[in-house]
Amino acid sequence: MIRKAVLPVAGWGTRFLPATKAMPKEMFPIIDKPVIQFIVEELLEAGVENVIFVTGRHKRPIEHHFDINTDLEKHLEEAGKEDVLENIKEISHMINPIYLRQKEQLGLGHAVLTAEPAVGNEPFLVSLGDIILERGREVIEKMIEAHYRFGKSVIALHEVEEKEVSKYGIAKVKRIEEDIYIVEDLVEKPSPEEAPSNLAIVGRYVFTPRIFDKLRETKPGKGGEIQLTDAMKLLLEEEVIYAYKVEGKVYDTGNPVDYIKTIVEFALKREDIREEILSYLQEILSKQTQLIDRP
Repeated sequence: MIRKAVLPVAGWGTRFLPATKAMPKEMFPIIDKPVIQFIVEELLEAGVENVIFVTGRHKRPIEHHFDINTDLEKHLEEAGKEDVLENIKEISHMINPIYLRQKEQLGLGHAVLTAEPAVGNEPFLVSLGDIILERGREVIEKMIEAHYRFGKSVIALHEVEEKEVSKYGIAKVKRIEEDIYIVEDLVEKPSPEEAPSNLAIVGRYVFTPRIFDKLRETKPGKGGEIQLTDAMKLLLEEEVIYAYKVEGKVYDTGNPVDYIKTIVEFALKREDIREEILSYLQEILSKQTQLIDRP
C-alpha cells in the first residue's frame, strides 16, 4: 500500500490577491469546510497514512487547521455546542502531518523535490491543493491499483472541452484498457490545434521515487521554475508512465470563477441549505432576465 502523499501548498495564490495576502487559497471555504480538508479526507479514505505538506512561511493557517485548539474547544464545550465540538476534535486528530518548508517558490516540481527527505525511496502520491474530485477515493484507489499492476508512475486525466485545452497540461495517450492508458507525450498548455488530445492532467499523481532523479535533472523554465511536467517528460524517455481516466466531476478551486461555481454546486447538494440557495439563484436569474428584456 502507498503510505505517503505530498501536498504542495506553498504557492502565492496570486489569482486571489489581495485575499491570499493573509489567507492561503487552500484554506478558502467551500461553504464551511476548507478546500484542503476535502483533499486530506480523500487521501485518508484511500488508506494513506502520512500527509506531507510542502508549505511556505505564509501558510501557517493550514498548520493551525489540523492542530489542536484548546481555547476553541473549551469555548464550544462551555457553550454547549457538542456537535461542532466533536467535528473540531475530529479535524484536530485527523492526521499526524509532516510539514516541510519550500523556502523559495520555484515551481511545482521544486515543491515535490522538497518532499524527498520525508518520502524516501518508496512510491508516493501527489495531490494538488486546489482540485477536488467528486469520486476522489475511487480515483486514488484505482491509481494505486494501476501502480502495483504495472510497477510504474500513474497520472490522473480527465476530459476537457477542446477550447479549454490551453489551460492545462495535455497528454498524448494510447488506450490499453477501458480507463487505463499509456502516456506517449505531455504538452503543457497547447493551443487547440496543437493539442494531441483533450485529456488534461487533473492534479493527482502516483510516482515512483525515480521522479526525484528527473526533478534534479530538470532545468528551470519560465520564471526560473522547475516544472513537474518537464520532469515527467524526462521520465518518459526511460520508462512507461500510465494514466487513469477520471470519471465524475472535477472541481477546480484555483481561480475565482471556478471557485464560485464549486461553492454553488456544493451548496445545491446540501439538504440543509439547498432550497434556500436554489430559490435565491432563481430570483437573481429572474431579475437579470427582466433587465435584459427591458426595452
